[in-house]
Amino acid sequence: MMSDGLQLAEIPREKRISKADFLKKYVRPQKPVVIEQLIEDWPAYEKWNLEYIDEVAGDKIVPLYDDRPISSEYKFNEPHTKMKMSEYIKLLKSGPTNYRIFLYHMLKEVPSLQKDFWFPDLGVRFLKQLPTLFFGGENSKVFMHYDIDFANILHFHFHGKKQCILFPPSESQYLYKVPHALISRQDIDFVNPDFEKFPALKKAKGYITELNHGEALYMPEGYWHQMTYLTAGFSMSLRATPRSVTNFSKAVYNVFFMRHFDNYMRKWKGQKWIDYKNEQAIKKTHQKNKI
Repeated sequence: MMSDGLQLAEIPREKRISKADFLKKYVRPQKPVVIEQLIEDWPAYEKWNLEYIDEVAGDKIVPLYDDRPISSEYKFNEPHTKMKMSEYIKLLKSGPTNYRIFLYHMLKEVPSLQKDFWFPDLGVRFLKQLPTLFFGGENSKVFMHYDIDFANILHFHFHGKKQCILFPPSESQYLYKVPHALISRQDIDFVNPDFEKFPALKKAKGYITELNHGEALYMPEGYWHQMTYLTAGFSMSLRATPRSVTNFSKAVYNVFFMRHFDNYMRKWKGQKWIDYKNEQAIKKTHQKNKI
């Protein structure tokens, strides 16, 4: 399927899947899949919606992010503002908003939510840490990135619809990756890309799907992903350790060196460092692709 020119195939879907098939068809070959009926036995499947979150967590102060470009003002993953969860849910229900919550430890803040889910038996070694939640308003976007720890991710969506665009790590050379970071250039609109400015994107081959309430998306390790909330809603991710030694060592490098180096350079060079990295993203991509 071409989404305004991008080469995007629909992510395959399975209603249910056995552990053996999941490992054979998707985990070993590192291919994404949507599992439609994986969590119908979780209490969360019936209970989790914005009203329920308001009821159990309305008084919590939550970190919010919008879609402003990364700048030297903020550290790696530093929130742009904070508000009470109940106010944020009101904002979500009132119409489109750019404010999102990501990597929020709500299950730690509200322990009763921990009884609403369990780790599926799919043959992967889930990290038994408490999962984090992600919230977004209608039309809010999560820029194209891959995860610092190269985890295999099961991403469950609740309340509404979300569009997900994925690219395998093999396509990194076409995605204008920003050096010393986990993102592509933030001025790329993957829903409607500008091929004159970013011609290498034409060569990238990826995947697309729409996630509905209760569906699970498997994202293999190191996969790029960009999300658009088609309606207000929220998601939860369970993470499993990287299977490949190479990806494990990349994860260690990202966590213990790259992140700290980038924060140090932002502090020292400020906006010049951000601008330099964005220029390099174009320069290096065009050199690699002889553009």
